[in-house]
Amino acid sequence: MPVVQARQIRKSFKEGRGEVSVLNGVSLSLDSGEVTALEGPSGSGKTTLLSILGCILTPSSGELVIDGVSVDAKKPNGLPGLRRRSIGFVFQQFNLFPALSALENVEYALNIKGLRGAQARREAQLALEKVGLSDRLGFLPRDLSGGQKQRVAIARAVGGGPKVLLADEPTANLDSQTGLQVLELFRKLAKEENRALLIVTHDPKVRTISDRVVRIQDGRLLN
Repeated sequence: MPVVQARQIRKSFKEGRGEVSVLNGVSLSLDSGEVTALEGPSGSGKTTLLSILGCILTPSSGELVIDGVSVDAKKPNGLPGLRRRSIGFVFQQFNLFPALSALENVEYALNIKGLRGAQARREAQLALEKVGLSDRLGFLPRDLSGGQKQRVAIARAVGGGPKVLLADEPTANLDSQTGLQVLELFRKLAKEENRALLIVTHDPKVRTISDRVVRIQDGRLLN
């Protein structure tokens, strides 16, 4: 069942006195429990599309529905709330707070989503257990390996139960074996918890855990 539906999405940015068109009528659906890989060369529109699906940017035109909620480009003030409720992000740079422990990093993300106190602490512990880090709760990022840092980032993304997970080059800073382990964890979380997962990538290993591969070039989907 589609949890994300994008129809004829277009996005242009002003450049000098003119405009540059980045997305040209992109239509894409993401189903619950499905792993989708999004591939394409630099400048193809991958990051812009990811930002629109993640409610960071609004489309210039087209229709976007996230978890049953229509995204209104004319009302961007509603995007942060929708993003907090329904979307979890994972980035290649991990983006962890260096002074906070693994548990505190996840708990802080839950605080932003509206959870506080003992409830946030329990949810953070559960999220870290899901990614295999129950023995690293008090570790600072500097004391974690690259793979462990990415697992903390994944725990932070899945905390609070978002139905959509968006990952931007999540294996780019990991060695081959660690990257594959992280990808297998992604697939497990998507399948067992019925989340839609979109991975933007140049890594061919992502194909091994994906249900579908979509390519984008010059702002248009090729398949």
